[in-house]
Amino acid sequence: MASSYGTDADKSSLRSNYLAVRGTLPQANRATADARIREALSGFELFERARVVLAYVSFGPEVDTRTLIGGLLAEGRRVAVPRVERAWHKMSFSEIASFDELSPGTMGILEPPADTPKLTVPDMVRTVCLVPGLVFDGAGRRVGYGGGYYDRFLAFYPGEKIGLARATMLSSNPLPADALDVPVDFIATEGSVWNCRAYR
Repeated sequence: MASSYGTDADKSSLRSNYLAVRGTLPQANRATADARIREALSGFELFERARVVLAYVSFGPEVDTRTLIGGLLAEGRRVAVPRVERAWHKMSFSEIASFDELSPGTMGILEPPADTPKLTVPDMVRTVCLVPGLVFDGAGRRVGYGGGYYDRFLAFYPGEKIGLARATMLSSNPLPADALDVPVDFIATEGSVWNCRAYR
């Protein structure tokens, strides 16, 4: 795990620091790292046998999922992406067949239309959810953007949770967490998938 900003750092300072670090990483370096993350995922059995892949649609310098989603759809894999319902402070996932179904929603992120059927909890059994974040630690704790949408969704999610992280997004120190934070089960990084359950 890469170095972090210390065990006394709070979420707000961690968020600011890792946003700054992410913003300085050259696009070519991001692309190389993200290709290696996709390669690690492609060899991960839980990901390969998942009935549906729940994937965020990457935005800005996030770990790229658009290439991954496009590849999965081309292979005939089932993919669902999130829609944020800000009025209810929650997030739902809907299955898609093409990026053409999506349009800019919250924060300009591509989302399915509001009337698209949503996956239910039974629909999500034996699936995987790819989880974004700014920084992850070895136990799967994460610091995101502060909205809490993923933690509220993951609290009821029955499948496997996989964080996507470049090496610069990994902390060697435990991250702060509260009772509502939901850790991921695995972290896919350049060249490998880390089992977080062994460190909790």
